[in-house]
Amino acid sequence: MSTHSTVVVQLREMVLSGELAPGERVTEAELATRLGVSRTPVRQALPALAQEGLLVSAGKRGYSIRAFTTQNSIEAVRVRALLEGFAARHVAEKGVSATVLSALKACLAEGDALFTQRQLKDDDELRYAQMNARFHALITEAANMPLLENLTERCNVVPFTAPLSVAFSNTNKERMFDFLFYAHRQHHAIVDAIEAGQGDRAEFLFREHAHTQEQSLMMNNG
Repeated sequence: MSTHSTVVVQLREMVLSGELAPGERVTEAELATRLGVSRTPVRQALPALAQEGLLVSAGKRGYSIRAFTTQNSIEAVRVRALLEGFAARHVAEKGVSATVLSALKACLAEGDALFTQRQLKDDDELRYAQMNARFHALITEAANMPLLENLTERCNVVPFTAPLSVAFSNTNKERMFDFLFYAHRQHHAIVDAIEAGQGDRAEFLFREHAHTQEQSLMMNNG
């Protein structure tokens, strides 16, 4: 994993744990010192985290930690699940294309490979998050509904709502493995339902998948 990617994960987890407090102003130099890295990967990470909704602009080229509550994130996850569930139903009922189905199955295979050793390495959290983001995007894009995609993106700027925002601040690797393994089995079930043209089931599974993310948020803030 690149230094930039490592810094993104570390800063995301520092926000989730409260080590970086809501409203706190952060600078490249200070964060680089705290993380023991050069300023370059921090400079690259800050705009990415702002795009996720974790940071807001503060002064010239500066950022501060966005104030949010766990309930804000849970509500956004639930709304996103409604949108994605509808997208999955639509894709299943109209018939998924061979190209989209192949891309979804590639995501499944990539996720499966992370779990073959029955334990997670340091960079697996980010690898899973990137695959997870592609998986969710494939389904919303396949629905071909610009309004739905736009509304989903609006949900995703709420902290720790986007599929890319996988973070486990207080969780050991064994517990993280169990959580992500279960979530990925849900990915398999969603693809099975879409491939079989089972719109009701695909929509329900997405709702349940969102509940798993809710549990993760509660687990990290409990």
